Amino acid sequence: MQADLTMGNVATALTFQTEELALIDELRAGSEEAFAWLIARYHQPIYSLLARTVANRAEAADLTQEVFVKIFKGMNSFHGKSSLRTWIYRIALREASNQRRWWARHKQQEIPMEQEIAGGDSASPVLLQDMLVDPRETPFEMAVHAENRERVERALSHVPEPFRTTLVLRDIEGFVYEEVAEMQGVNLGTVKSRLVRGRALLKTLLAPQAIALSKVQTAFEMPFGEEAR
Repeated sequence: MQADLTMGNVATALTFQTEELALIDELRAGSEEAFAWLIARYHQPIYSLLARTVANRAEAADLTQEVFVKIFKGMNSFHGKSSLRTWIYRIALREASNQRRWWARHKQQEIPMEQEIAGGDSASPVLLQDMLVDPRETPFEMAVHAENRERVERALSHVPEPFRTTLVLRDIEGFVYEEVAEMQGVNLGTVKSRLVRGRALLKTLLAPQAIALSKVQTAFEMPFGEEAR
């Protein structure tokens, strides 16, 4: 029985690899159908990832489009050293990192989410935050009650980088440790260290008697050089 399961897993893996290679060949050949399938398959997961790692959902939506442009232009540079999925997520994480750096340099130009702006043809102003709501829900979002989801997402947004991205990749997106390490360009020890600290911080933030956020963040501050190697 165990042997049959093992052989079945091998056969499934080989079939997947064959299908992925065929898809990659079509993408490299400029197939519009293959690229349309790729967008349909990965658009929502990539958007969900970026929405949790950049400043707001509007930026995440714009960044998602940029990610797929880079995928389309960079297919010939993909050499198959990792899975196509891992490569796509690595591009998304790099774009998110670049966006965060840009945002840090231009933070003084930040527009508060509570700011009222002109409502187009409407005479009444509207809140910026009300214009950035995406009606679609991810599988993760649909799996929990709306009130709990908002609480978890709010707490997750306060987990500092790189711990937040590591939590999203491992605990929400479901990537294995090796894939997370490859995407972030670190070793397994660092991934596990970030997960332990990130989960502990998230648990503290979600606790009913959570202490002030500033104190929690201070308790978890550590130079990156001191992470597990």
